[in-house]
Amino acid sequence: MPTDSSASAGPLADLRVVEMAQLIAGPFCGQLLGDFGAEVIKLEPPGTGDPMRQWGREKPHGRSLWWPIIARNKKSVTCDLRTPEGQDLARRLVDQADIVVENLRPGTLERWGLGFDRLRETNPGLVMVRVTGFGQTGPYAPRAGYGSIGEAMGGLRHVTGDPGSPPSRTGISLGDSLAGLFAALGALAAVNGRRRTGRGQVVDSAIYEAVLAMMESLLPEWEVAGYQRERTGPVLPNVAPSNVYPAKDGEMVLIAANQDTVFKRLAAVMDHPELSTDDRYATHAARGHNMAELDELISGWTASFGVEELLARLHDGGVPAGRIYTARDMFADPHFAAREAIIRLVHPELGELPMHNVFPRLGETPGTVRALGPLLGEHNTEIYGDLLGLGEKERAALAECGVI
Repeated sequence: MPTDSSASAGPLADLRVVEMAQLIAGPFCGQLLGDFGAEVIKLEPPGTGDPMRQWGREKPHGRSLWWPIIARNKKSVTCDLRTPEGQDLARRLVDQADIVVENLRPGTLERWGLGFDRLRETNPGLVMVRVTGFGQTGPYAPRAGYGSIGEAMGGLRHVTGDPGSPPSRTGISLGDSLAGLFAALGALAAVNGRRRTGRGQVVDSAIYEAVLAMMESLLPEWEVAGYQRERTGPVLPNVAPSNVYPAKDGEMVLIAANQDTVFKRLAAVMDHPELSTDDRYATHAARGHNMAELDELISGWTASFGVEELLARLHDGGVPAGRIYTARDMFADPHFAAREAIIRLVHPELGELPMHNVFPRLGETPGTVRALGPLLGEHNTEIYGDLLGLGEKERAALAECGVI
């Protein structure tokens, strides 16, 4: 296992991860572990690599802008897991690892002789993280599962969008990312459990369950109260005021003043303190019942100010409010800059490349972005040569027959 446990290397610097995953859900788990210092060795098919190397709408110089982020802090080795030789290399790597991350369809690794029961024979402390659409068990386990399907099955799609439109997506791969996030949490929980038991275990992260975990009180609302959540656009039913309101210059501002004390502040900022004692708006329930009327009243007030003056008044009055940011807004915002929420690394072809920093922030052993997504097979010599001890001729022979 890696031995660099210094604070500068990150709190997970003593962990080695073998990533047998591609696309988003599994690799996002690997990204999170790598962000906090784990050595992440990513196995990729020779010649093609992870499809994420090609994904993304914009490709300056023919390069994905997504790959440098999701593969940051990782080491790339090529390995054809469909061959006996590749499977042997993978087993040798796993023997020296703490965690394996994979997101293949259930049963695939078992067919290749890389199932958990086989791998734990020589590495009893191994933690195997398995990220799939529907989990490792149950009638749907064999199905192909993508993030969008998990979002639909987990309930997110049904409640996303405007009431008069079909279910919408959020604009990011939220289901995949949630599954990867829960996978990383499970991996660290299993590693901590290993400290007590000496044994590893399987972490089963299903996309639909990761989404379901975010659905608040949706289930008891239906069974206990007979209420089914629906799409509500920018508002939450019976929670007011919490909406997007217009400014005079055409910009939109989100105001969230649904708590009684905060609504009192908003009423004062609006120079109508009597609203907070009006029976129609004095309580949370009353404001929810009269949501449309209240939103119209607030919109009339906000539309009389430019966005800067409006926000200044709201912030000075202690009312939660803000613009709906785009990337341009993030780059220009002094708070992002002060907290270094956006960092920049130099890519050999793309030049200076901005991306989000490592979150959450640890006070003593923070995570870091040490390297951008690697070239395909960039670390073959380091991993196969230095770590596994394969000589140059042996590596050349494996490359010649397409194994690496």
